[in-house]
Amino acid sequence: MSIFDLQLETERLVLRPPQAQDFEPWAAFIADEEASRYIGGVQPRSIAWRSFAAVFGAWHLQGFAFFSVIEKATGLWVGRLGPWQPEGWPGTEVGWSIAREHWGRGFAPEGARAATDWAFGHLGWSEVIHTIAEDNVNSKTVAAKLGSRFLRMGWLPAPHDEKPVEIWGQSREEWISHRNKESRA
Repeated sequence: MSIFDLQLETERLVLRPPQAQDFEPWAAFIADEEASRYIGGVQPRSIAWRSFAAVFGAWHLQGFAFFSVIEKATGLWVGRLGPWQPEGWPGTEVGWSIAREHWGRGFAPEGARAATDWAFGHLGWSEVIHTIAEDNVNSKTVAAKLGSRFLRMGWLPAPHDEKPVEIWGQSREEWISHRNKESRA
């Protein structure tokens, strides 16, 4: 099976590696000043293409990267999330970015749960982190919903190294405990 046949499903979402048709909504998302605020800022279309291609390439190089998040009910691309660890990254991250018109619907925690399950189960990671800007309250809320906690301050590699980031996360054992508590609730 090719990595590009991979598909994870949640109640409302399909997570799959990016496909060519995802570029248009990706470019619109990364052109939105508010939506891109904590992920490096607005990118012109040519740079958006390069970042899209980098995620696609990471799937080939590493066997993982951000998934495209597709809403089952509409078939719409609603964001990107999943495992991420480019060169120089401070750890094995599961990150999330949802297009602004889809904010507030719980897609980030729903998709991140499935991606974290996959990262621990399929990739064999022992820790998952989330790199979060100090003033990004929404991402801290998502991280807390996932059972993650503040671990330490850290730095992203250049060109995103202008200020430190909070590193939230948890171990595989903490994740399993958190998921068991969720299933009993």
